[in-house]
Amino acid sequence: MASAAPTVLWRLCKPPGNSRPSEGGGQAHARAVILPGGPPYTLAFFANAAMDRAENYDTMDLALFRADEIKRSLADDGWVEESDLVIW
Repeated sequence: MASAAPTVLWRLCKPPGNSRPSEGGGQAHARAVILPGGPPYTLAFFANAAMDRAENYDTMDLALFRADEIKRSLADDGWVEESDLVIW
């Protein structure tokens, strides 16, 4: 995966009412992004449009594995793919 622009790997959201009171009770958003360049390959995580953290990896495979690991953890906590969220 070579790109001159950041690549969004996934976008998740936590529907309103499914958030902790400390999160404001509204809908929360998270995304994982691979930044251009590498090695090292930089994986950045954003929460509600603010960068939460960035991590460097020697290989793209490790960066993708880590992104998937975080996605599974968030899914276990009630987060869903933004495209799967249905608003009534």
